[in-house]
Amino acid sequence: MIIIAHRGNIDGPDSLQENHPDFIDDALKLGFDVEIDLRIKDGDFYLGHDKPTYKVSLEWIYKRKEKLWIHCKDRESLDNLSSSYIDFHYFYHTTDQYTLTSHAIGWICLAQLPIKNAIIVLPEEVSFYDDYDRILQCKGICTNKPIFYKKELNGYE
Repeated sequence: MIIIAHRGNIDGPDSLQENHPDFIDDALKLGFDVEIDLRIKDGDFYLGHDKPTYKVSLEWIYKRKEKLWIHCKDRESLDNLSSSYIDFHYFYHTTDQYTLTSHAIGWICLAQLPIKNAIIVLPEEVSFYDDYDRILQCKGICTNKPIFYKKELNGYE
């Protein structure tokens, strides 16, 4: 099962550090994939959920691309990545319940039921938080608590 650190969080939400490049690198060093929020402003790449906060280079993203799940937060970032010759793993959604990533993996938005070959987002925030049979139906999870799930799901897989 793929365990993805939501915005780099590894042991619960940390709104002061999430999407910070160093925070993301810390989660990557622990072996987790990481979901990042990407925006483009004036031709520059930024990480940040609600606004462009941390400027990063395309090279920074490229070096980590094998472990990043890139949430395009605006049309410009989606247009840029979808027309790139680089095989980034990205997706875009606003109010969708389900979407597909650029690698044809389902992305299940908050509080939706699990489906196979999909990533379920923040299972800790919904009623099936500890229903591991439901979670294990999925290809992976995107969570603020990857350390917790790595320990918990170890005995179930």
